[in-house]
Order: sequence, then structure tokens, then C-alpha cells
Amino acid sequence: MKKQLITFLCLCLSLGVVAPLAVADDYVIDTKGAHAFIQFRVKHLGYSWLYGRFDKFSGEFSYDEKAPENSRIAVTVDVTSLNTNHAERETHLAAPKFLNSKQYGSASFKSTSYKVTEEGKAILTGDLTLLGVTKAITIDIEHIGGGKDPWGGYRQGFEGRATITPKDFGLDMAKNLGPASAKVELLLSIEGVRK
Repeated sequence: MKKQLITFLCLCLSLGVVAPLAVADDYVIDTKGAHAFIQFRVKHLGYSWLYGRFDKFSGEFSYDEKAPENSRIAVTVDVTSLNTNHAERETHLAAPKFLNSKQYGSASFKSTSYKVTEEGKAILTGDLTLLGVTKAITIDIEHIGGGKDPWGGYRQGFEGRATITPKDFGLDMAKNLGPASAKVELLLSIEGVRK
């Protein structure tokens, strides 16, 4: 019986009846070419938006266009690379009552699921570790596109948007910047080069 099953599967594969297993491609996030960004904005006292970014980070992701649900990503962020275009503010935000970057010099995200919601869009769920605390967050994803580049490589690009509550990680922004600052919006632009 086992021999017959193997023979049947081989026959089906040779006739193209059974689709081959999907294999995801692995990509390195293109930070060298500055084609990836981790940005944020938070309300300042409820009167305006304060924008910033992290200049140093690294990561990899796997993506299969035919089976995107198998996608995964892992990113590590150098918290000391905070850039808000204002040196005094960056020193202030690096202090223990905010990001405490001397003690917690890095943050990380590792995905746990990728659920397609419609063509080119998905919800990415994963664990964000910030200030030594790990919490699950969700990110709305848009697949921008993919294909060959002029240098002989192959790329995929995505944009992600998420809103987090820093207090969940032990950082009470509202206490220092007013109630409107309780939430922080993230904008993630990720372009990867296939390995």
C-alpha cells in the first residue's frame, strides 16, 4: 500500500497534478542603501506632532508571493540612534524617565503571524521588546511591490503602520507630555534585498 502511494504521488508530480511546496525567499533589510525607515510620531501636549526616527537598525524577513501567510520578519533597533532633529530633545528622551537608552540600548520585533486581509494587504502580529518588556502588537501591512533591481538583485518592499501605548512597556508618555501623548504612531518602510 505504501509503495502504491509513493508511485501515485510521483505520477501526480510528473503530470503537474500536485503543486510543489511553496518556499519563501529570504531578504536582508536594505539599511546600507537607506531604503528602509523606522519612524514615529507622538502628540506634544496635544498641540502638535513630534516626529522622529531611529537611524540604526537591522533585520531580515522571509516572503513568498504565492503563500504570503508564511512570511516572517525579525528586526533589531539601536535605540541610541534616536533622531528627532533636535539634539537637546534627544538627550531628554534618552534619559531614564523616557527611553532609558543607557540601560536599554536596543529594541526588537519578531513576528508570530502574517494574515492576508485583501490583495496586497495584511496584518502582521508579533512581539515588540522595548525597555526590557515584551508585548504583542499588530501592524497593518501594505505590500508596495517586488521585482528585479538595476544591479542584478531582487527586492520586495512593504509599508507598515501601528499604534502602540508606551505605558504598556513602562513608559508613561502622558505623565510627561500630556494625555494626548499616551499613544505613539509608528510608520515602517521596509525594503529588502533577496539573499
